[in-house]
Amino acid sequence: MPAIKKILIANRGEIALRIIRACRDMGIRTVAVYSSTDRMASHVHIADESVCIGPGPAKDSYLNESAILTAALLTNSDAIHPGYGFLSERAEFVEKVELHNLIWIGPDANMISKMGDKVAAKKTAVKCGLPVVPGSEGAVDTLESALSWGEKIGYPVMLKASAGGGGKGMRPVMNASEMAEAFQMTKREAKAGFGDDTLYMEKLLLHPKHIEFQVLADKHGGVVIFGERDCSLQRKNQKVMEECPAAALTTKQRDDMIEVCRAAVKKMGYTNAGTLEFMFEDSKFYFLEMNTRLQVEHPVTEMVYGVDLVREQIRIAQGEKLGYNQGNLVPNGHAIEFRINAEDPETFVPNPGTITAYNPPGGLGIRIDSAVYNGYIIPPTYDSLIAKLIVWAPNRPACLMRAQRSLDEFIIEGVKTTIPLQQKLLQAKDVKSLNVDNHWLEEFLAKEKK
Repeated sequence: MPAIKKILIANRGEIALRIIRACRDMGIRTVAVYSSTDRMASHVHIADESVCIGPGPAKDSYLNESAILTAALLTNSDAIHPGYGFLSERAEFVEKVELHNLIWIGPDANMISKMGDKVAAKKTAVKCGLPVVPGSEGAVDTLESALSWGEKIGYPVMLKASAGGGGKGMRPVMNASEMAEAFQMTKREAKAGFGDDTLYMEKLLLHPKHIEFQVLADKHGGVVIFGERDCSLQRKNQKVMEECPAAALTTKQRDDMIEVCRAAVKKMGYTNAGTLEFMFEDSKFYFLEMNTRLQVEHPVTEMVYGVDLVREQIRIAQGEKLGYNQGNLVPNGHAIEFRINAEDPETFVPNPGTITAYNPPGGLGIRIDSAVYNGYIIPPTYDSLIAKLIVWAPNRPACLMRAQRSLDEFIIEGVKTTIPLQQKLLQAKDVKSLNVDNHWLEEFLAKEKK
């Protein structure tokens, strides 16, 4: 496969800038696409070329497949990098990209489609030897069947509507004495809400942590798994703080899961970058999903392992071998990422507007991934991310100290930001002592309001 000489970046903001910088380091030319709203955005002016692909709304620009493909062809681009979000996990778009003899920098369409479907992804995980949450084999049709599965799985369990979604049609059952009432109520709710009262059952995890493993795989069978990221501090499934490595794991737990993940990725025939996500409770891992793209929090892995993941994505896409094996990946220190959003730190309501002062922190071990500047207007059209602050130090306590100093230094005026919340989190005893799980942040915020 010939070397890639020009890449169109089908994204915006800090991730577009991040990809441009990786390309510059490799001597690859870049094409930025932008909406009319983003005409003054940093990525538009730093790329070698730029093409306007439509008006502000994402559906008319960054999700406009025809406009992006046309821009790639008009600029004689060799490849498209999707970043994350927007079109990054749309299998149909990948097929169109390849139909136009362009290189897609990511996994193939079949893998995106397979792992994007929750049911298919779980079946694939089981076939590939990944641990999954214990559950019923198919539908639970009767109370007797529900009681039987409850005993097999072990309480507490969760009854779920097969046709449910969005957190609806679910009910926890803590013991067998609660099953009869819970079973009938959940069936009625499922029928009323979805027109289908079919239920199934899964083990209920009360205090899980969210642990994920970064994957890289080339087209020659080479697979490496980077040490894990702990993403447990989240609100309504939106991550607020991410760490690498997960300090709560033992060396054996880490090493064992890396081998399990490597074997699974090899068996599924995955290529390029991806992330295997798990729930972790009582020293056990349970597969949650696989993200077939680069993650927002990928910089913490880069800081600890010294590997440019975007560079690796491009190398893999043009047919190169990884050039290293699992034994070469040696972690160094600890890293934490903070997502600085233009939001009210108490209500989380987006707060678009003009940045009147912007002065990011600096010093050893500090990285800022951002595309904003003094006078930049944060539009209400897209997500509210202003910057990612990534902090590295030789160990976690030192990293927490450096993070506190960095957040105290970070000056952003003109809009409200989530910095005050993140400063509070670093002072919380539970965060310092690793006594947090997926539900901790929402409980913490509820207490703060009282």
